[in-house]
Amino acid sequence: MLDATRHYREPLTSERLFGWHAALFPTGRSGMRRITTGAWRDDRDEPMHVVSGPLGRGRVHSEAPKAARLDGEMRAFLRWFEGKDDTDAVVRAGLAHLWFVTTHPFDDGNGRIARAIADMALARSEHSPQRFYSMSAQIRKEHKAYYDILESTQRGTLEVTEWMEWFLGCLGRAIDGAQERLSGVLAKARFWERIRDVTLNDRQRLVLNRLLDGFEGKLTSSKHAVLAKCSQDTAHRDILALVDAGVMVRNAAGGRSTSYSLEMTFPVRASDG
Repeated sequence: MLDATRHYREPLTSERLFGWHAALFPTGRSGMRRITTGAWRDDRDEPMHVVSGPLGRGRVHSEAPKAARLDGEMRAFLRWFEGKDDTDAVVRAGLAHLWFVTTHPFDDGNGRIARAIADMALARSEHSPQRFYSMSAQIRKEHKAYYDILESTQRGTLEVTEWMEWFLGCLGRAIDGAQERLSGVLAKARFWERIRDVTLNDRQRLVLNRLLDGFEGKLTSSKHAVLAKCSQDTAHRDILALVDAGVMVRNAAGGRSTSYSLEMTFPVRASDG
């Protein structure tokens, strides 16, 4: 993936693909099974099926082209991928992914390499090796929908509109997710900058990081004690010190239900230590 995106300007060739494949399977095995690495599959054991799911109970989505066709099919694919036409660069990424994974030229790892090719094409579309989203990660996150749309496309005609609609929608969700993560990173950075003069112990830093990373529910002294692996009395003192410094606030409910939240808006006072 790093080679595909950092060196996106370099041509995609069969030798480059063979190198990616060999790097995925340095032992020449996929699990317990010996596979051909750094070369197109040869179908010596059985026809190549596109399968998802656990070993022995996988779901067959389609049958790939016979191995005898692979040289010609892959030459055509690489010639198209490196060619110049009026195809939109983002659309090219979706078509390239579908074409490669449907051809299924390797014994294993086709999905991962198809995702790398798509990310390579997207890097070319932006003329930059650096992006804050990952189409590959988003496809893995939506793997069930991915296999469903692949199956319906591969078993149908050459019409790929539904596939492209799904691919572009997935890309949009990848970008939206990246924006949310970046917003969280920036908010976290602003928070730590704001309290830079407050003296904190390791327990307090650990719990504050958990809260900033999206801790579910409300923080109580009991939960603080569990997170920081300390006594409840120590946890209570840690929290009171944070409240006194303006880093945390006590929520409205009191008594046994007393809980605390991060103070994200107001400037804080430097702690006396």
